[in-house]
Amino acid sequence: MSLLFTPGNIGSLEIKNRFVRAPVYEGLAEADGAVGPDMLAFHERLARGGVGLICTGYMFASPLGRAQKRQAGIHCDAMVPGLKKLADTTHDHGAKIAFEISHAGRQTEKHLIGQNPVGPSRIRRDPSYFIKPDEMTDAMVRNAVDDFVAAAGRAVEAGSDLIYLHAGGGDLLNQFLSPFFNVRKDRWGGSDENRFRILEEIITGIKAKVSKNVPILVKMNSRDLTPSQGITLELARTYTAWLNDLGVDGLELTTGIKFYDHMNCWRGAVPVKEIVRALPAWKKPVGWLLMKQLEGTRDLIEGWSLEDIKAVKGCAGDMALVIVGGMRQKAHMETVLAEGHADFIALARPLIRQPALINRLMEGKTEASSCISCNRCIGAVMNQLPAACYRNGLPKRSAATDTPAITSPPD
Repeated sequence: MSLLFTPGNIGSLEIKNRFVRAPVYEGLAEADGAVGPDMLAFHERLARGGVGLICTGYMFASPLGRAQKRQAGIHCDAMVPGLKKLADTTHDHGAKIAFEISHAGRQTEKHLIGQNPVGPSRIRRDPSYFIKPDEMTDAMVRNAVDDFVAAAGRAVEAGSDLIYLHAGGGDLLNQFLSPFFNVRKDRWGGSDENRFRILEEIITGIKAKVSKNVPILVKMNSRDLTPSQGITLELARTYTAWLNDLGVDGLELTTGIKFYDHMNCWRGAVPVKEIVRALPAWKKPVGWLLMKQLEGTRDLIEGWSLEDIKAVKGCAGDMALVIVGGMRQKAHMETVLAEGHADFIALARPLIRQPALINRLMEGKTEASSCISCNRCIGAVMNQLPAACYRNGLPKRSAATDTPAITSPPD
């Protein structure tokens, strides 16, 4: 049997195979952030399709950390019943599930959270929303720590099989870890140790609150790729060693910041038309120019994060390593596992295109070829559409409301 279909462990959690559904925003939650029928159906398809561990899209741990209109929330106890239905649904089909816990920090808009976004430092008006965030006070940082710990408790109560902390992609924890965003001089900044403190206190708080048998998985940037120095591979190695010292059970590396060339997070075709469609009229000309300049410069490289995984492995100790980043060929995935570079393979876009892909790979399919990395699914999310394959283009806007029609993800 292929190593891909043998059980693997993240801490004490045994997963039936080595496939992880990488956390991708679904855009299917109810208006208040609760899990509803659309989100249940989306994840049930993945569970039936053979994925070993399903990681949901990021869930906001605090109302201040909400990033999208139809983003799922884990910020209050009222969310727990829906989250429990989600966990039960995936468990019924033999899959494990993890709720990705996040806080957008500065990567959100005023109309979503009711105030100016917050971040570690009041610097650098971002190039997307042109917002300069309010600097968080010491009390606000401590509240954010408490919000993450409380969210982890709700996750376990609802049946999440592990705690998944989102510390990459430019969201709040990434902002604190990065010298590019964090120029504080108090206990939350000014040195690598201080910038790491918020994540350290969240992890120690979770370990004190929930059962020690519940593993913790962290997603972290290996490279920020910001205009000036943020997290570099060397700093990621340092952080990896500290995560191992804290007893973290698993690590997934990602790259890039959504505000600064978000195509570095994905790679493949640049969906110029779809991204520009999401912009207000006054931004469209500049947006078109900027996106056209990126065409052909972010081509898909299968396993583009592999070298970074190899670089941090010596610092990772017993942590399970999850590789994400354009994995398509079954033989390549098997080689990565067999050579010990990673323990799990995470897929995102191929599972949007084919929720049953893992079953098909088990039956003999050799690659995730149906997904052509056109990235229209990313453009769709920017247009407030749910996660689905839009290979043939986005649906037309409603003439009455000038908003895109909502469609369900394909089977």
